[in-house]
Amino acid sequence: MPLVRLDISHVRNLASVRFEPSSQVNIIIGENGSGKTSVLEAIHLLSFGRSFRSHKHKTYIQHEQDSCLVFAQLHNEHGRPTPVGLQRHRDGQIEVRIQGERAQSVIELAERLPVQLINPDAFRLLEGSPSVRRQFIDWGVFHFDGSFIRAWRGWQKALKQRNTLLRRGKISPSLLAAFDQELIRLGEQVNGSRKAYVERLTPYFLQVLSVLNAELAVSLQFYQGWDSQKTLQMAVEAGRERDIELGYTHSGPQRADLRVKSAGGDALDTLSRGQQKLVVSALKIAQGQLLIEMGRPLVFLVDDLPAELDANHRQKLCRLLESLNSQIFITSVGPDTTDFTWADTTDVRHFSMNNGELSLSSKGFQES
Repeated sequence: MPLVRLDISHVRNLASVRFEPSSQVNIIIGENGSGKTSVLEAIHLLSFGRSFRSHKHKTYIQHEQDSCLVFAQLHNEHGRPTPVGLQRHRDGQIEVRIQGERAQSVIELAERLPVQLINPDAFRLLEGSPSVRRQFIDWGVFHFDGSFIRAWRGWQKALKQRNTLLRRGKISPSLLAAFDQELIRLGEQVNGSRKAYVERLTPYFLQVLSVLNAELAVSLQFYQGWDSQKTLQMAVEAGRERDIELGYTHSGPQRADLRVKSAGGDALDTLSRGQQKLVVSALKIAQGQLLIEMGRPLVFLVDDLPAELDANHRQKLCRLLESLNSQIFITSVGPDTTDFTWADTTDVRHFSMNNGELSLSSKGFQES
């Protein structure tokens, strides 16, 4: 569902911003600190209920304000606008409304407004901890498999209960085994969904990467979190005594990882920063492409696109994004770095950001 209108109140230096973006390409030009990234942050907040810039909600609520608000009109499949909104209060409370009615959770927004982010911090997908890559997988599985979120929540609850028991100590393996059946059942379901998703995603990733750089050979390997030759039940049973000694569950889906390999080893260790950016961009675009082919339109947020990429690769990346027929928001510090050649049929709108105020730019910023 593309955004046909966006209202942002009290997000960082954006006191009050209202604009009607293109359903295709939107380019926001502004100096560092002008607020252009805050627009993307607000859209991300509306989808995820959290910022991609900080885990602390008080940092993005404008100073001396009790809350921030992001409201949007989404264009649904029937051609009618769907109003959605999220208000984050300084005390941490989140209020979500869809079509004027209070929603039970942010998940209902995530389902209606899938958002994919490509920004300088995307390198964390390669250099960050396995939890970052698990989040990447789980975002895709959430939209790919409707039963996943319920299984994931149940497994998380069972895992926390088990670890609480282990931290208390003095628990026998036989007593612990009585708590493990639900953990194993749901854990196997979570693992199966993740594995199936990575298998489905891989050919999309390889195809996108070949477009960005035909000479870059990279593979994806899914590590489930325990010996691949064993079932989860076998791994849990074999590790009970060790878990009691450690005080936590050491094997299972909570240790899953997506391993990105090049011919020379780990992609993080063998690829240049520019090549790493291409790999991460390919992963993000492939994930979006798979979702779109399932009939789920999404929004791409591209912050500081020129970073680490030359003009040739920026052009290739934009052509790929354009081919997905998705709504795209791109930020840049100057028009000279967004000199992309878009198709004549693509609706490209240029906006300028200055001290928290957004305005539609003239055709002067458009490509020649």
